[in-house]
Amino acid sequence: MLIPQSMAYAVIAGLPVIYGLYAALVPQVIYGFLGTSRQLSVGPVAMDSLLVAAGLAGMATIESEQYISLAILLAFMMGAMQFIMGVLRLGFLANFLSRPVISGFTSAVAILIAMNQVPNFLGLTSPRSNQFQIILANLMEQWSATHVATFALGLVGVMVLVALKNWAPKIPASLVLVVTAILASWLWDFESLGIAVVGTIPQGLPSFSIPSVRMEEAEALLPIALTLSLVAFLEAISVAKSVEERHAYRTNSNRELRALGLANVVGSFFQSYPTTGGFSRTAVVDQSGGKTPAVGWISASIVGLTLLVLTPLFYHLPIAILAAIVMMAITKLVDVRYPFELWKQDRNEAIILMLTMSVTLLVNVPLGIGLGILSSLALTVQKMMMPHVAVLGDVNGVFRNVNRFPEARMDESVLVLRYDGALNFANHEHFHSTLTRLARESGDALCLVVLQADTLSYVDATARATLRRLVEKWKKHGIKFCLAGAIGPVRDALAGDGLLNCGGLYFQMSVIDAINEHQRPGSVPKSRQKMAQQHN
Repeated sequence: MLIPQSMAYAVIAGLPVIYGLYAALVPQVIYGFLGTSRQLSVGPVAMDSLLVAAGLAGMATIESEQYISLAILLAFMMGAMQFIMGVLRLGFLANFLSRPVISGFTSAVAILIAMNQVPNFLGLTSPRSNQFQIILANLMEQWSATHVATFALGLVGVMVLVALKNWAPKIPASLVLVVTAILASWLWDFESLGIAVVGTIPQGLPSFSIPSVRMEEAEALLPIALTLSLVAFLEAISVAKSVEERHAYRTNSNRELRALGLANVVGSFFQSYPTTGGFSRTAVVDQSGGKTPAVGWISASIVGLTLLVLTPLFYHLPIAILAAIVMMAITKLVDVRYPFELWKQDRNEAIILMLTMSVTLLVNVPLGIGLGILSSLALTVQKMMMPHVAVLGDVNGVFRNVNRFPEARMDESVLVLRYDGALNFANHEHFHSTLTRLARESGDALCLVVLQADTLSYVDATARATLRRLVEKWKKHGIKFCLAGAIGPVRDALAGDGLLNCGGLYFQMSVIDAINEHQRPGSVPKSRQKMAQQHN
């Protein structure tokens, strides 16, 4: 499974197929010694290959010496970043990639790579690009030059992959297709029919060489290297966590970062391009009963044997077959249903997904991911600045949002609220203005404001000053302010600020306790009793 996948993923990355085999060799050996997952299969994956192609597009001609050098340098930079993040215990940084952002750029990059494979599928010579509109324009210009035999072969390849997946899922479809296509190409000499084949593949193990580093190239690769380091780690740790649930051990995020980082750094010295843990191969390892890193070492040994002895056999492999494998491999990366489901659930997050996808498709990957992350953070800050506020009413002894439960009722002298968020400098003005408005709308009969405080996890200095201002204002008007169910740290923070001694702020264990105390005779200030009588 690893050998045909590696060759196909090298094509995705815009590299000669031999570099896919190089990437399947050293990294998984290094990871086997250092990683904490016993089943994770490290090597070339579709996602990393997609990002390599998108990141290097426009910097060099695909499969050229400069392009290969940049891909190897990218593996070194990505690995170094992952190792440093692991040392600094920064595994949490992957959390900044929200699911809408991941879905958006994954779908966009998959579309870009599929579009870039169409020329190989049709027998065209259209140049690659990382912008959808340019790829489409080039294809439309050359469409009439489609090589019929190549196109027919590509279609047969797709049908074989689909048929084996549906009718014989346990058979390694890619391997069967590759072997069959090589035999057919050799017997009927596809090359003489004008069908492009892989051609001569260098024989032997990768030689040791230090990646070539130029400052201008390193600076240009920095955004895509950072993106790759986070995305590759997120993919690997997700796969590792999904597998560990079925076994009695736990992976360590920071150790995984260091292991993946060193696997890529050392791999770059042996001509490997960026690698990470692959989902499909890891699933096969787990299902086959793999229990230790020895699985990876044995796989690497077989890849090494292939490089030493079997590479001449791949000469006749048609490029259209590799294109078919690539296009089928990345179709699962385009999630068509999720954007529509997200639109029904949260339109703001759906917009973030579409923004990430559009910018990635039309401009470039780093900008698409960057805008997606910034948009997600902005949405999070906006929600933190303006948390949900609910006016509560009594429904058979349980306090519910009056907007959701029309039958909820509350005495006109009492206002019960829930503020769904911590109180801090970002939302203190929203808190003050919202509570002031709701108290004003309650009318002159209002005597008690109860804040259901069990949702308040923290109250900072700015919010405490705002709370004091609110308490003092209501105290002058004879309105009590009660925090019901406040947790210990919140009570400690308010006590340390002197708010417990100001005479206008009270605590109760629950909203019921606060209302019962309010209804006790003599608990309502005389000034408010007089106002209530006038109001009635």
